[in-house]
Amino acid sequence: MKILGINSLNHDAAIAMIQDGEVMFAGHSERYSGIKNDSNLNSPIFSDCYRYGGKPDKVVYFERPWLKKVRQLRAGQYNEVFSKTNLPSYYLRDYIGNTKIEYVQHHQSHAAAGYYTSPYEESAIVVIDAIGEFETCTIWYAWGSHFEKRYSLKYPKSLGLWYSAMTQRLGLKPQEDEYILMGMAGWGTVDEELKQNIRNDFFIDSDNLIDLKDNLHKGCLWWNPKYYEDDGSDEWKFNIAANVQAICEEEIVKVFELTKLLVPETDNCVYMGGVALNCVANSIIARDHYPNLWILPNPGDAGSSLGSAAYVFGEHINWTSPFTGYNIKGRYPWKKVLDELLDGNIVGVASGRAEFGPRALGNRSLLADPRGKEIKDKVNMIKKRQKFRPFAPSVLEEHAHEIFDMPVRKSQFMQFVAPCKFPDKYPAICHIDNTSRVQTVSKEDNPGYYKLINEFYKKTGCPMVLNTSLNIKGQPIVNSYLDGVAFSKKYGVKVL
Repeated sequence: MKILGINSLNHDAAIAMIQDGEVMFAGHSERYSGIKNDSNLNSPIFSDCYRYGGKPDKVVYFERPWLKKVRQLRAGQYNEVFSKTNLPSYYLRDYIGNTKIEYVQHHQSHAAAGYYTSPYEESAIVVIDAIGEFETCTIWYAWGSHFEKRYSLKYPKSLGLWYSAMTQRLGLKPQEDEYILMGMAGWGTVDEELKQNIRNDFFIDSDNLIDLKDNLHKGCLWWNPKYYEDDGSDEWKFNIAANVQAICEEEIVKVFELTKLLVPETDNCVYMGGVALNCVANSIIARDHYPNLWILPNPGDAGSSLGSAAYVFGEHINWTSPFTGYNIKGRYPWKKVLDELLDGNIVGVASGRAEFGPRALGNRSLLADPRGKEIKDKVNMIKKRQKFRPFAPSVLEEHAHEIFDMPVRKSQFMQFVAPCKFPDKYPAICHIDNTSRVQTVSKEDNPGYYKLINEFYKKTGCPMVLNTSLNIKGQPIVNSYLDGVAFSKKYGVKVL
């Protein structure tokens, strides 16, 4: 049985193919179209998917469109409500023909994506995002092939929408730049009075979860952060970001405390939804609440393409790797990359199958020696990013705990932050608070990438490399070999 899962017409469109429990393909539309967070699908991604899995026997959509339109009607989004093009059956016919479409509710897709790829036979499941059809936060108990919903929070009360609104208010792009707000927070100061003032502006003082005063679907550009003057510097933004992040963490902790009460049957937990990309909050949950925490490397809406297919399949799927996208054939060029790193160069890698998720994990990466004091500025200049933003370390799994105070045993997908024990030694991968968003690498995770880092360790004594995605800010990650060639010519970085 071949099942095609689809996410589209929202943001970050994606498709995934499961055949008899094996993930044949899972990829992002943006990597083929070149449009960041592309909400539309395209023929090349379907062609690539069918190349691996053939034509599907079933097609499953990640949400129920008519239920979503009811919510859009209540929200006054009339252009969306009455648009025929936003109906999947109409929109997808050029790609799937007359194949019947099955529909799975949005949060069910999230829950299934996490649970059916997890190592657990029973688990609590937490889903927190901006919005599904109506739901914004759900808590589940799953065992075998059963899902039991034990809590549901509905629109317009949404932590994801609030965080996106604050992202917009700080001059960033909502539903894209939330990770920048998270990074800005490290440069600011958490002040209890300021934090309470922000709470008073947006939250109702109650025992309810995420009890917001306003519907923030259209943002909060009206909000005047009077507690800091906009003097043209970044200081006020950093301080607002720090307190916004602190509030977000507090609200997430409340959700997981409730999960402990509502799902006492297990100590395992699966965490999904766009809010699960907040790796600072993830680390708190892993340290203090659920050491057995599984987060799919693609927990947002794109991952729901896989989740919708998995939900219909109804069993755990064989999830062994996030490398499920477009395949650049050939052996991993570890020796050539090693030579470039030893010469002090910044080098790109475009090899093997693309990562399914927003973070490059070694196959579509820009790499450098993490020990140089100037390397962060050089890489940020290439990527056209803010100077204050650090980069992730890819560290040999067996050495991770020597260098970082890890909240988990391993972190293959850059989902957690950890204090670095030697920040002066590795300045390029340390944030202002001396934490790093760590990726641990083992032979099983990625043999070629592991070989590269291990050989670099043998030559230098440094068991890690600096890793960031092979793209420029505002552009998708490089997908194909030709994309890599074009990147090299345009930005002057060798891509191997």
